[in-house]
Amino acid sequence: MPPAEIRLWQYLQRSQLEGHKFRRQHSIGNYIVDFYCPLEKLTVELDGGQHYTEEAENYDEQRTTFLNKLGIRVIRFTNTMVFENIEWVLEEIKRNCKPPLTPP
Repeated sequence: MPPAEIRLWQYLQRSQLEGHKFRRQHSIGNYIVDFYCPLEKLTVELDGGQHYTEEAENYDEQRTTFLNKLGIRVIRFTNTMVFENIEWVLEEIKRNCKPPLTPP
């Protein structure tokens, strides 16, 4: 895994983010997503420099369209965001999840 993925995984693994279970490098159809929360049908993608070519942007757009058709939401962050503002990235991920269940 690239360094940014390793860093984010430290916060997502073992259901650390408000109890939401994420999988890393999860296969969906012909695609492998960086992080996937099945309960939320949410994919978190991290984009490094290789994502900023026309070819890569087209590929990412096709992949997002495919995932959206399956009812899976995709949120994207740059690797730089993960290193420079991990708290904001985690808040954005939480904002895209349902509130955690509270015991009765």
